[in-house]
Parts: sequence; C-alpha cells; structure tokens
Amino acid sequence: MAFTPVEIIALVLLIVAAIKMLVLLINGKAWMNLTKRLYKKEIIFKLVVFILLVVVFYYLIQVFTVVEIFAIMAFAALFIAIGFAEPIKKIIPIYEKHMKDKTLFKTYWLYILLWLALMVWVFIELFL
Repeated sequence: MAFTPVEIIALVLLIVAAIKMLVLLINGKAWMNLTKRLYKKEIIFKLVVFILLVVVFYYLIQVFTVVEIFAIMAFAALFIAIGFAEPIKKIIPIYEKHMKDKTLFKTYWLYILLWLALMVWVFIELFL
C-alpha cells in the first residue's frame, strides 16, 4: 500500500505517540531522560524542529489551504491545552517574568514571527 505524504506524516506521529505512551506506561523516567537529552542543546533542537516544521508544512500546503491548516491548528491547540491545564500554573510565572523584563519577543521571536506570518496569510486568504 502506497501512502501519500500526508498519510506518512500521520503514520510517523502515530508511531511516535504510541511509543511515547508505551514508554510512559512502562518507564516514565526513561521518557523524561530522553526529553531532557533532546532539549539539552536548545539551538540544535529548535533547528531540527524548524526544519521538520517546514517539511511538514510543505506537504500539508500541497493538500490543504492555509485556512484549513490554521483551523487544524485550532484543533491541535485545544487538544494541547487540555494537557497543559495542570502544569500551566508553573509555566505562567515564566511568561510573567518575560513580560516584566520585556524579554518576551527576544526569547520567542521565531515563534511569534511564525504565528504573525500565518495570521497575516490567513487574514489575506479570508478577506482579500
């Protein structure tokens, strides 16, 4: 059976998610150790994730419009928000410190610019 690129993306996520769930159920500490190792070299992690983001976006934009992708992002954001409902109490002080120190943009510039670019693109597609 031949898979489309979008189906391959879904299959990869399915495999990674299944492995994560199994490892968390069997040995959660092992998953945390892996997570710590992955995030240890932050710049390399961000670069690899950014490249994967671009590749996935390239294949998604072949099949979906940017508006549809943005709607799917709304679903994903809500899904992720459920998982962050408990630990958000520990995360908010980090953002409050960035706001107080005026370092939010300096720290999250790429993330903010990506969001702004997508927002502008979706706005243009919807209204112009």
